[in-house]
Amino acid sequence: MENYTMEGRTYRYYRQESPLYPFGYGLSYTTFQYRDLVLNPPVLPICANLSVSVVLANTGQRDGEEVVQLYLRWEQSSVPVPRWQLVAFRRVAVPAGRETKLSFQVVAEQRAVWAQDWHLEPGTFTLFAGGQQPGQQVRAPSEVLSARFTVTGAARPLRGC
Repeated sequence: MENYTMEGRTYRYYRQESPLYPFGYGLSYTTFQYRDLVLNPPVLPICANLSVSVVLANTGQRDGEEVVQLYLRWEQSSVPVPRWQLVAFRRVAVPAGRETKLSFQVVAEQRAVWAQDWHLEPGTFTLFAGGQQPGQQVRAPSEVLSARFTVTGAARPLRGC
């Protein structure tokens, strides 16, 4: 085998097609609502980490658990990258009618791309937060919030941070 690229071989790299059962697929006996997605700082240096917070509310009549998922999308990259990359997830139990605020860290290493070595690139990124992948079509309603952030500075090897 000479071609080790994953493009076209795994759904992370599919362009238009959706997988039949994507990560996070499933049904619940309650409903959840996401709000107040905050990225801090919205503009960060190339080697900095990103702080993320989001509020999850159980809007149903039963207690339930939700797997909150964060995905990262590169808007421009010098090399092929996945449509989006899972960068964090957490299973959270939320009583009926209650809400909780969740905090995450997206570290610089999670923005690294492979081009003969791991390196970081400046540019615009989109972060998605929700109970499923971005753009997923499911029978049970679930929303995915998104927000953009910008990375500034010169491209550099990851080990240089």
